[in-house]
Amino acid sequence: MLDERVTAVYLVETPYTLERAAEVIAGEQSTGTFTAVPGETASLKERHGAAIVSVEALEETDTPSLPGTKVPRGHDGKYRRGLIKVSYPLLNFGPSLPNLMSAVAGNLFELQELSGLRLVDLELPEAFAAAYPGPKFGVEGTRRLTGVYGRPVIGTIVKPSVGLSMEQLGSLVREMALAGVDFIKDDELNANPPYAPLKDKVKAVMAEVERAADETGRRVMYAFNITGDIDELRRNHDLVVEAGGNCVMVSINSIGVAGLSWLNRYSQVPIHAHRNGWGMMTRSPLLGMEFTVYQKLCRLAGADHLHVNGLGSKFYESDESVVRSIRACRQPLFGGYGTMPVVSSGQWAGTAGITYEQAGTTDLMHLAGGGILAHPDGPAAGVESMKQGWEAAVKAVAAEEYAVTHGALRRAIERFGAVEGRRA
Repeated sequence: MLDERVTAVYLVETPYTLERAAEVIAGEQSTGTFTAVPGETASLKERHGAAIVSVEALEETDTPSLPGTKVPRGHDGKYRRGLIKVSYPLLNFGPSLPNLMSAVAGNLFELQELSGLRLVDLELPEAFAAAYPGPKFGVEGTRRLTGVYGRPVIGTIVKPSVGLSMEQLGSLVREMALAGVDFIKDDELNANPPYAPLKDKVKAVMAEVERAADETGRRVMYAFNITGDIDELRRNHDLVVEAGGNCVMVSINSIGVAGLSWLNRYSQVPIHAHRNGWGMMTRSPLLGMEFTVYQKLCRLAGADHLHVNGLGSKFYESDESVVRSIRACRQPLFGGYGTMPVVSSGQWAGTAGITYEQAGTTDLMHLAGGGILAHPDGPAAGVESMKQGWEAAVKAVAAEEYAVTHGALRRAIERFGAVEGRRA
């Protein structure tokens, strides 16, 4: 560990030179401060100081991306952008995700010398693999538990998001399970509210899951939202498992990567990791971090499933960005850590084709709320339309052509409109 290092790549915007910005970042996040202090020796800096690996100039702009920037005396009105790579001694913080974040994504976002800063990549040493075992189930474990092979795991979300009684929820779950859906999840808005306590929800849902399994021979995977304070996580997890549940869900940005890692240490079922709140960390192109970095942290912490948005979705994110996110989740991390990407948001049978065309894989979870529940012939037809959409995609047949002989898909197209994605 004495010689191991973490390398971070930043997209930077600054009214200063890029070299000056790099020095400020490296100093602020390791041994430096705004002035020399007692004990700040050359040997200490050599051992614990961050090192600038490279500086690559990009374009210039006339307007700062972020407020509060201090400009140098005699500023020429230009804000320079570039990629800055900084290497940090692992000795400073050890293989700890919370302390890693303080080092590579801490106070530097507040530096006045920077008018834009985004963490775009992160290279971690093997010490992190030893400290964080990663997901216990991932793609293969999820396929084994659902019995789904050769196509995506087709899922849906409990809607309305909030307000259903236990009787209404149970009825919906039963209907969806009998319809043949592989996976059902709680909405991120609905965990353990006063009107529908988790213990009551688990009882109502599992009763219907078991009844449907007795009829169909297939047991749907249901992700119970157990998000809560740290002392609640284990209690909520155990409640689900003791009732026979086979998946739990948490909102990562609510419990943090440390909370996710703690849950993963004892979890006996897959962890469905929802990234709600992600937009505030990434929507500004010159602030926050790339999903490339985020998914590495989540996978190390134990996310078996991880949301990536959807192609042609209702959110701002471009299709290209979603595809990069899917591919990032599938890239080997320390030779393993196989997290299943979860494609969701505005999805229906017609989005299967563009998803497969651009992502090139069926190793994902494809979730549709209204795309299944609002099918004109009912949820069972909605599920069937999703399967038919993927059959067409894998066979490289246009959805409209396949729909001529596949009624559920045809009716979905009639209900939801043209098959298209958002490319830009």
